[in-house]
Amino acid sequence: MITALVQFPLTEGTTLEQARDAYEGSAPKYRGLAGLVRKYYLFDAATGIGGGCYLWESREAAESFYDDAWKRYIADRYGEEPRISYFETPVVVDNTLEEAAAAD
Repeated sequence: MITALVQFPLTEGTTLEQARDAYEGSAPKYRGLAGLVRKYYLFDAATGIGGGCYLWESREAAESFYDDAWKRYIADRYGEEPRISYFETPVVVDNTLEEAAAAD
């Protein structure tokens, strides 16, 4: 599995409530997305950074989603292209399932 950390600057003064509203508006397009296991939306009021932490089945699935059109969409919405970092995810701990498992 692959974890992708996506970050972008939010409009100055964006509140948690405003970020939540924007994120909730985009959430439906991620439901049922091929290759996506889970997504967490991120917000940091102190730095004005927003983004997402995505768990993907593979790097190929992640990279095929983060295409030029998606990057333009983020740039148009938030003012600049996102920064994307990829990480191998060899183990996942899920406390809701009370287990830790190797990520296949």
